[in-house]
Amino acid sequence: MIERRGILDAMDCLFCKIVAGKIPSKKLYEDELTYAFPDINPQAPTHVLIVPKKHIASLVKTDAGDKDLLGHLLDVAREQAKEQKLGNGYRVVINTGANGGQTVDHLHLHLLGGRAMHWPPG
Repeated sequence: MIERRGILDAMDCLFCKIVAGKIPSKKLYEDELTYAFPDINPQAPTHVLIVPKKHIASLVKTDAGDKDLLGHLLDVAREQAKEQKLGNGYRVVINTGANGGQTVDHLHLHLLGGRAMHWPPG
């Protein structure tokens, strides 16, 4: 069951629909808390999205009760980096809000790798 929290109703959320299987995706990883799949508009040779199954609109909508979930998301990113053979390095990004580049109102991590990352990013 998908919990709801934030401005956007989970029933209208793109990522909630992917997690629920209503929109097809290539599952790379799934557990009771998270789901990971390739980005359909990759910004690097490897671009994996890692989303919590619980609907949270963005990082700013988290609270102290989400510490374990946030840590778990990073752990999944680390494990996916191993699975994707990103031993030469990778970047994990959380875009938050319109000015932060967030385009889907559901908290998610971008795991980017397979090429050199530059700074500043954008």
